[in-house]
Amino acid sequence: MIHFDLPKEKSSIIKVIGIGGGGSNAVNHMYSQNIDGVNFIICNTDAQAIAQSNVPNKVQLGPHLT
Repeated sequence: MIHFDLPKEKSSIIKVIGIGGGGSNAVNHMYSQNIDGVNFIICNTDAQAIAQSNVPNKVQLGPHLT
């Protein structure tokens, strides 16, 4: 077995990104579970779906195209 000596003072960075309706729904559910240490992001073309989400990090895709 290989053993790695990783620095203990550095923590992991976890980001969950949901794209589209299904991805956003999954991220919305995970966000509602109050998981600590995870940054949640949703990306969608649907401005209404983005506005209804409680996830703090939102990206509207193609706002001038759709």
